[in-house]
Amino acid sequence: MTRHFSFLRLLTLVGLCAWLSLRLATFATQSADHRQNADAKGTKTLAHFTDIAVKAGLTAPVIFGGENTKKYIIETTGTGVAIFDYDNDGWPDIFIVNGTKLEGFAPGQAPTNHLYHNNQDGAFTDVTEKAGLAHTGWGQGVCVGDYDNDGFEDLYVTYYGKNVLYHNNGNGTFSDVSEKAGVAGSGKMWGTGCAFVDYDRDGKLDLMVANYVDYDSAVALAPGERPSCIWKGVPVMCGPRGLPWAKNILYHNVGNGTFEDVTKKAKIDQTNGHYGFSVSTLDYDDDGWPDIFVACDSTASILYHNNQDGTFTDVAVVSGAAFNDDGREQAGMGSTVGDYDGDGRLDIFKTNFSDDTSTLLHNNGDGTFDDKTFPAGFGLNTQYLGWGTMFLDVDNDGWPDLLLVNGHVYPEVDSQHLGSNFREPKILYHNNGNGTFTDISASVGPGITSVSSSRGLAVGDLWNDGRMSAVISNMNAAPMLLVNDAHNGNHWIALQTVGTSFSSSAAAEKYRSNRDGIGAKIRVKAGGRLQVNEVRSGSSYISNNDMRVHFGLGAATKADWVEVRWPSGLVERFEGLAVDSSHRLREGSGTPVNTAAHNP
Repeated sequence: MTRHFSFLRLLTLVGLCAWLSLRLATFATQSADHRQNADAKGTKTLAHFTDIAVKAGLTAPVIFGGENTKKYIIETTGTGVAIFDYDNDGWPDIFIVNGTKLEGFAPGQAPTNHLYHNNQDGAFTDVTEKAGLAHTGWGQGVCVGDYDNDGFEDLYVTYYGKNVLYHNNGNGTFSDVSEKAGVAGSGKMWGTGCAFVDYDRDGKLDLMVANYVDYDSAVALAPGERPSCIWKGVPVMCGPRGLPWAKNILYHNVGNGTFEDVTKKAKIDQTNGHYGFSVSTLDYDDDGWPDIFVACDSTASILYHNNQDGTFTDVAVVSGAAFNDDGREQAGMGSTVGDYDGDGRLDIFKTNFSDDTSTLLHNNGDGTFDDKTFPAGFGLNTQYLGWGTMFLDVDNDGWPDLLLVNGHVYPEVDSQHLGSNFREPKILYHNNGNGTFTDISASVGPGITSVSSSRGLAVGDLWNDGRMSAVISNMNAAPMLLVNDAHNGNHWIALQTVGTSFSSSAAAEKYRSNRDGIGAKIRVKAGGRLQVNEVRSGSSYISNNDMRVHFGLGAATKADWVEVRWPSGLVERFEGLAVDSSHRLREGSGTPVNTAAHNP
């Protein structure tokens, strides 16, 4: 997780920081003038986030290793969260992964994961025991997907040890089917990020699992035992540099409730020497086949290109997605995908270790990426250690903003005064609509400025009102539920896709998309602009967001059309969809589009 800079790099950063400081100072003055003018007209601020977790009933703390010191690397990674509608009542619920401590707990006192049911009134009820999800261990990540196309979302939870696949029984309960399904693993792996993805487009969701370091080495070396176990002169926990790496795993959905490990067959195993964290899927080259991006700690990022024949090739280096702009690997944690500049192509944003910048990879549309971190305005906040991150449109102006949650891995940074803090604030960047962002964190409420050592982040429209909320997992503390109190006149639309592989209809015989529509590409035309995104599982830092795709529409009072390119290959349009509401789009129910003759 450590990061080292050359002297030349430091000189470059000093110059760039001075230039960016001048630019941002000018923009801050302009923004302040704009806000004053807006306030004079009686309009609201862009956003204002408040933490209502305790009030809403999210009270169980996330337990993860020691509080004042971290002896081993297993104590540092924290947990993910998921926002998903487990009971199909139309209101997103919340699942929070929990951890444990090295010394263990007395019988009946161990922490468990927690499932919170949305009461539709601003509060949640803890239904963990009733749902059968009270599992204890070194929980890590979570991803959501209806792997058996039965109409109910299932859960996959990664662990330091055996992973767990929970089948949703459709009656408010879940069953552990990990061993039967063949996705538990050997118990000697350290699973981190995961994502359901139909990589072969057969209508059944497959499963990608990232792994971190070698299982046994996670508790093998004491602080200071090796040079890599010393940070800024202080003995700290070891890793991951110098520790054995672990391979990522790809499971193919056989279709009878079981999966086959196709890691070798799919050539996922040909990428070695990486410490995998977050998994984000995207069709970066727009060929209709889902690709996979993995943010890796202290090593190059991975970009698995889908070869359309059941195999993948890691093209991160040749595409420009492996390293930052000066050709160095970074300590990548979380990742998110979105079209930040409105050019119709999906870009990648990645969080990294402290004393480094986050990374913005701009999709050039020719199979390559350019590092636009500094031109976009992300060059200043190097003191924070970033984890979960998501593109989300906080003010519904039609331009995706960026939320980052932070927290250090070494509690010793506080007592030893090492230039960072163990508990850190969040960062909210507002998209200016011209390829640049402005840090508005200081002015958007205590939910953003309050400090914690955060890890997982998931976003979603928890109360179906068009305002995106955020759920955050914190180390040895209660989770956070950030709600946006600000109102404005901008409009929005949210879209849930329903594939027809589960159906016996005639349409399903021709179109074979997974029921969730994971992998579907959605385009929305409104107000003279064209926006694009995809339906995806996983992403952020080992978390899963509300899979309804949310688009801010700005002042547009109608959506001209919505176009869906389904995983099956079918492209169809939906017209007449009301704004300021959520819609279920069923495959085969729109107007087919002749893509060869189509001109948007």
